[in-house]
Amino acid sequence: MPGCRVGCEGPEVQPVDCRRSSCGGSVSDTRRQKTVTSIREARPSRRGVLAGGLGVALAAVPMMASTACASEPREAAARQPRDDAARQLRDLEREHGARLGVFGWNTVTGASVSHRGDERFPMCSTSKTPAVGAVLRDLDHDGTFLSKIIHYTERDIERSGGAPVTGRPENLAQGMSVADLCGAAISYSDNTAVNLLLAELGGPTAVTRFCRSIKDPVTRLDRWEPELNSAEPGRVTDTTSPRAIGKTYARLALGNALAAADRKLLTGWLLANTTGDKRLRAGLPGNWRVADKTGTGSYGTANDVGIAWPPGQGPIVLSVLTTRPDADAEADDLLIARAATVLATALA
Repeated sequence: MPGCRVGCEGPEVQPVDCRRSSCGGSVSDTRRQKTVTSIREARPSRRGVLAGGLGVALAAVPMMASTACASEPREAAARQPRDDAARQLRDLEREHGARLGVFGWNTVTGASVSHRGDERFPMCSTSKTPAVGAVLRDLDHDGTFLSKIIHYTERDIERSGGAPVTGRPENLAQGMSVADLCGAAISYSDNTAVNLLLAELGGPTAVTRFCRSIKDPVTRLDRWEPELNSAEPGRVTDTTSPRAIGKTYARLALGNALAAADRKLLTGWLLANTTGDKRLRAGLPGNWRVADKTGTGSYGTANDVGIAWPPGQGPIVLSVLTTRPDADAEADDLLIARAATVLATALA
């Protein structure tokens, strides 16, 4: 079947030493030492979030290798499991009756696995991560924007099709900070939250421009929630490819597309994802640390994209996008979990 590849990816994501950046003294880092609230019930300060579990997690993440690929002997040794992975992904696609797009990338060795990696798939809520990335980079210029309170109405909630956090009575009454809206959008896939953020950016196409600015030539966002989830076969709007979205997540969470403080915030929200337990995480070993964002739409569209840290190893990028030909088809979480297992075996 066309579209299956094993190979070695170049170093498109610049190395960032998370251990060094966590205590840096740059102007960007200094201006961000302000308190913002969390979307969780305890509502810890942003300083507390960064000093707590997330800081520990990121301190344990090794610097990405600056070399494009492993040496020839290492590459040759890894070839067989990656060839097996390509075959297994073809078999999974056939068994589950879906169109399956996969991209996996070991950012240290450069080894990669791809199945339909450059084909377009509906993006659905995986688009929320670059949307939040755009907010962090482009709107918080003076260090106060994340604390801005945004008020909204019940009509905003009704239009969005999903408001697990913004729909809480206390949040509707008081409004929410931009930081809390970012966390709600990623960790809880709150549609109202991301629509409010898109409005601050000037509309969905701002996310497309942001992606182009960080060297993603494929990913595009055209519509608001929930319309962007229509996922009709052949639609180009609101789409990405497994490789493009995977590398965009890597640039945001591991590279230098964001300032260090913003990168930590974004990674923390991805680590706190509440919607992905049956997808990538279900197919990976339980001791792997996973920062991911899911997406779900019509035509059985089910996605999960993220970064995984095996114990004692560097980060692995995982992107699994799936869709089906029938409009009322069910999302297939198991397919994503099984694809994740294939990638873990081939790349770790």
